[in-house]
Amino acid sequence: QTSEEILHHLQNIVDFGKHVMKQFFGENYVHHGEIIQLPLDFVRQLCLKIQPERPESRCDKDMDTLSGYAMCLPNLTRLQTYRFVEHRPILCIEIKPKCGFIPFSSHVSQEIKHKVCRYCMHQHLKVANGKWKRPSKYCPLDLFSGNKQRMHFALKSLLQEAQNNLKIFKNGELIYGCKDDQDFACDWNELARHLKPFFFPSNGLVSGPHCTRTIVKELIHVITMTLLSSTDACRAGDMKTVPISQGRSYCEASAFNKELVRNGKHKLESSGLPRGCILYKTLQAQMLDMLDIEGLYPLYSRVEQYLEEFPEERSTLQIDGPYNEAFYEKLLDLSTEDDGTVAFALTKVQQYRIAMTAKDCSIMIALSPCLQDECSEQRPVVLTSKSRFTFSVSVLDLDLKPYESIPHQYKLDGKIVNYYLKNVQAKDNPVMSNRFKENEDCTLVLHKV
Repeated sequence: QTSEEILHHLQNIVDFGKHVMKQFFGENYVHHGEIIQLPLDFVRQLCLKIQPERPESRCDKDMDTLSGYAMCLPNLTRLQTYRFVEHRPILCIEIKPKCGFIPFSSHVSQEIKHKVCRYCMHQHLKVANGKWKRPSKYCPLDLFSGNKQRMHFALKSLLQEAQNNLKIFKNGELIYGCKDDQDFACDWNELARHLKPFFFPSNGLVSGPHCTRTIVKELIHVITMTLLSSTDACRAGDMKTVPISQGRSYCEASAFNKELVRNGKHKLESSGLPRGCILYKTLQAQMLDMLDIEGLYPLYSRVEQYLEEFPEERSTLQIDGPYNEAFYEKLLDLSTEDDGTVAFALTKVQQYRIAMTAKDCSIMIALSPCLQDECSEQRPVVLTSKSRFTFSVSVLDLDLKPYESIPHQYKLDGKIVNYYLKNVQAKDNPVMSNRFKENEDCTLVLHKV
């Protein structure tokens, strides 16, 4: 790419954060950064210095050392709102919550998608492909339920099997979670050693398993309270909210749900999320995926067909930006009644891209010990049994998902569902298992004539 193309690409990322994602999440949560110019010699030296520190999975991606443009972003492992605690120790928890709802679209062809969430199904395919050694017990619907018991279970599951969904930093250094796609053995005793000065500063708690369990419990409590708090008075622009009541509020594959069923209880409580909290805002953005990929893909094909006939219209349709106020305004149409136009199809495609971005974002919670006389109404504070923290919540990884990735998402969705039906659900249902065996050699392949 030329320097001009790279500058344009970076400007798009900044504009998308500023004009679109800030409308969904609010001023305090989104840090869109700014574009800066750097001396090429400095960039080359930086590239050489960081190369040995990069995880193996990232080494196939080269750092841009030719354009001289870069994005300057805040270090989100630090507190973003209050400078008075910069000299204090900082704890930061990064959570990638993933998709928090089950598809409610009538376009869904497999009934299992109305019962089991995408994350829980995908776990089995990832384990089969060798990405992870064990499936996680984490289910996003438990975290997004607003029910503290379910949220605690979800966070405990993340701490047990972090995968790439949870990281913990102390003063900017990673102390817990995967550095790469490597297998991660959770050591709660080591984690508790790091966290003890934060939660029990007087050192009055005895050591041992009881101490570790208590500290982990305090950590889960603090994360839950910050996720349910609102630190941004701004409502999400003019966005009419998608009713969260659509679809079911629990996933049949959730370990929490299975435990309830085993104990003879079938009612899974969902308390709902406070409207201003970060999980609510994230879920609202995710639920712009109103048609599911199965309903969206034909609309994507309609746009593609139009672009084949009129390629010069690509810029007019704002597929590659600019991501400005006009782009955001078009996202506000939540109708699902297809009028057969390219305009309708494009609106749904752009909403889906926003939803995919929100499904893959990360939430950063930065915490710092706070003395009682320093706490005021202006600073959000969360209390534990022995300490209090001031905190900031931020969202990152908000680059708009590429338009070109939609066919891949469509194929991946089919793979995830088919693998789950054939290898997980079929094992639980002998009739289903036999049906798959009978049909194994009966594949009908159609070729274009």
